[in-house]
Amino acid sequence: QVQLVESGGGLVQPGGSLRLSCAASGSIFSINAMGWYRQAPGKQRELVARITSGGSTNYADSVKGRFTISRDNAKNTVYLQMNSLKPEDTAVYYCKVDLVAVDSRVYRYLEVWGQGTLVTVSS
Repeated sequence: QVQLVESGGGLVQPGGSLRLSCAASGSIFSINAMGWYRQAPGKQRELVARITSGGSTNYADSVKGRFTISRDNAKNTVYLQMNSLKPEDTAVYYCKVDLVAVDSRVYRYLEVWGQGTLVTVSS
């Protein structure tokens, strides 16, 4: 069984910063891509940023230059540093991890989602 635990959301004023964390634990053989998505009220879930196992990154146009995704492979953790936050960044942020889990020598490819953390940008 694999679990993702997210942390770091909260209320911040426009122009402020937050750092989200997402730690994966359980019967993990290897982790491939890790990413952050968000869903604002009444909108579809969208990709915010993604990082591959090799460290390549891609970002939504709306966050380029303001958000930075990184990962600590030793800790199976992905981070999202969010700077210069805007009210339109308000959403529930979800991490997603593509990994290979192992259980009794059986390997399975999984796409696992975190529980979501609310980020509210408001004065």
